Amino acid sequence: MIKIFKPKRVMFEKGTLDTEIGKKIYNAFKANKNVEIINLTSNRIKAYIPGEDLSQQYKSGKQTLVVSFRKSLKFQTCKPSANYQLPLVSGCMGQCEYCYLNTQLGDKPFIRVFVNIDEILMQTKKYIDERKPQITIFEGAATSDPVPVEPYTHSLKKTIEFIGKEDKARFRFVTKYNDIEGILDAKHNGHTEVRFSINTPRVINEYEHYTASSDKRIEAASKVAYAGYRIGFIIAPVFLYDNWKEEYKELINSLKEKLPKDIDKVIFEVISHRYTTKAKNRIVSIFPKTTLPMDDENRKYKYGQFGYGKYVYTKEELQEMKDFFQKEIKLVFPKSIIKYII
Repeated sequence: MIKIFKPKRVMFEKGTLDTEIGKKIYNAFKANKNVEIINLTSNRIKAYIPGEDLSQQYKSGKQTLVVSFRKSLKFQTCKPSANYQLPLVSGCMGQCEYCYLNTQLGDKPFIRVFVNIDEILMQTKKYIDERKPQITIFEGAATSDPVPVEPYTHSLKKTIEFIGKEDKARFRFVTKYNDIEGILDAKHNGHTEVRFSINTPRVINEYEHYTASSDKRIEAASKVAYAGYRIGFIIAPVFLYDNWKEEYKELINSLKEKLPKDIDKVIFEVISHRYTTKAKNRIVSIFPKTTLPMDDENRKYKYGQFGYGKYVYTKEELQEMKDFFQKEIKLVFPKSIIKYII
């Protein structure tokens, strides 16, 4: 089953219905009686998103699509993985209990797509030219997942093909979804890296909602690999629960079984579970029945570079985790690139 975004309400900012993408989105939903279409006359988006408490507001936000112009064409930096964020979408339809965006996108975290893709790509070109002869890397999923809305916008394919024509540019994005058919025939020229965020079936079933299954993501990754893209996997967040080694080992082995046989230079990023006090409070409010392991006494408090601290696994646990993934990934994918295990 392919997971795509099916909003309950779609809001159009002034002027967006005059654009190609705006018209496409309107035509996709105009006959659907289960979707409320709202023509905005002000920027009071959240006034139209219902919910009596934080949990309801969160879920309503996740079911809302806002069609906008990207007003600021200044791109945020995205170190260390890329030079800049490339803003195609903001927000995500997934309702993952552990997601760090729970604390960044407000009480009603709606999904926003931008209709002025040509302007965004013109700005992208300026950043590329400014840094020549260096290669400029752009991240397309820093605060979003662009895949579930791609059937409505086709902005991802357009960006992939734009970057494919630029010798000094590279593009990367990550997804938890499997609707990648629309980009398989894109002329990417080897300049785009597609990463899939994966985890054990236990973690996905327990803590992720409205995402594709682990098997479906791996199946999609295989299709992307056959299409010639560079592929990678973010194993995150890693939870150290009973039997965690056996289940993560099985996950790594399943990648080998399902990916094309000649694909072994796979990129891996591994991130352990961590949380802040602010995130914990927000998560408990949104998901009052959560079973996320957030017992402060079982973690080490670590001060971060941005002035706040987070709760991480102990030094000994993290070392055990690093040793395990280093060994198991290299055993199954000897030519893999492990960017980090943290």
